[in-house]
Amino acid sequence: MKLLQALADGSVVAKRNLIKIKRVPDLLVFSTAAPIMFVLLFAYVFGGSIEIPGMDYREFLMAGIFAQTVLFGATITGSGLAEDITKGIIDRFRSLPMARSAVLVGRTTSDLVNNALVIVIMMITGLIVGWRIHSSPLEALAAVGILLLFAYAFSWAMAWIGLLVRSPEVFNNASFIFLFPITYIANTFVQSERLPSVLRHIAEWNPVSAVTLAARELFGNTSPLQTPPDVWPLQHPVLASLGWVVIFLLIFVPLANYQYKRAVAR
Repeated sequence: MKLLQALADGSVVAKRNLIKIKRVPDLLVFSTAAPIMFVLLFAYVFGGSIEIPGMDYREFLMAGIFAQTVLFGATITGSGLAEDITKGIIDRFRSLPMARSAVLVGRTTSDLVNNALVIVIMMITGLIVGWRIHSSPLEALAAVGILLLFAYAFSWAMAWIGLLVRSPEVFNNASFIFLFPITYIANTFVQSERLPSVLRHIAEWNPVSAVTLAARELFGNTSPLQTPPDVWPLQHPVLASLGWVVIFLLIFVPLANYQYKRAVAR
């Protein structure tokens, strides 16, 4: 019964957040502007100097851009919660007869929808610059599903951080310090084998690398001339990606709910 109430209340909060995007379309515009800029920058400026054996760099690039996009999109969860705390919105929610977890469920769900819209826009951008899907429609949908699942799980980590710092400005600074290494020390833009020894080992076990490679394989953007590094996450990227989703949810859903209870009790 409590679970159904939490889901029902969460859907109302999610609708509220989606209406905010409709009323402030700048949120969607600017969340897609940066990824589009990265696509154009890497495809036309850096792409000529980055060689991927057996395939065009643009097809190698897009899965990495998708992974980076959903990770940065997940930060909306943390910044939104930090802003709601600062503006007293959370105090208003607390006075209503609603499940406590509804705020977090609604926030993460609405940001999942936002990420889905952004991925559609990024796929259209990729098709314009020369990216193509070489797999079946079901495999392509599975690639999008893995990206969104990982984004949803990661948004719970961002929710915890947003509730922890309680300030949108501090959250933005803290999240970027973490996000840039995790997205760049990976196989997002270059093959992990090309990285220096220490960074290569980090990249091979980076969850972003597993998600990126899973998307590449499911979109059919791989080359027979490329062999994945001999590490389990990159030999089995789909299973590794799903495993990371479970790990993130098991760790950060309880942490975010605990931090939310502390935040509303202050």
